Amino acid sequence: MNTIYLSLGSNLGDRRDYLRQAIEALPGGGVEVKRVSSIYETEPVGVGGQPWFLNAVIEGETELFPIQLLDRLQSIEIALGRRRAYGRGPEPRTIDIDILLYGNFQIHSGRLVVPHPRLYARRFVLEPLVELAPELRDPVSHQTIRELLAATADRSSVRKF
Repeated sequence: MNTIYLSLGSNLGDRRDYLRQAIEALPGGGVEVKRVSSIYETEPVGVGGQPWFLNAVIEGETELFPIQLLDRLQSIEIALGRRRAYGRGPEPRTIDIDILLYGNFQIHSGRLVVPHPRLYARRFVLEPLVELAPELRDPVSHQTIRELLAATADRSSVRKF
């Protein structure tokens, strides 16, 4: 079993219910949910004019290989109404599920990069991740998640919901 950390976000419709449905769908997608962070309300980063998000981080375990996990998570997104408009930039979404960390592995493929490439620049991911695993070490920088949060330049609004 590999320990994984997933980020969940929603900024369309009943945001809290989309997070709940995604969490409930994870076991059927091959993820044993171990812990769930608090829910945070966060301002959109890098996109203007969008509704605020609800975000959470999940600690889980999986036997799936990383690309298998990605495929399962994308299936959950689609089942919950996620529509991707490739090439048009970030859009509001019912649910977004990102793989933040997959054990201590570093993965660089055409479809997946782990640790998530924007992990270090996203307060809305780092705050809930610190709640679950403040002393967890990033496999690239070897800094703790707490240290990454302290060092991030992102000053966007992140508050418990």
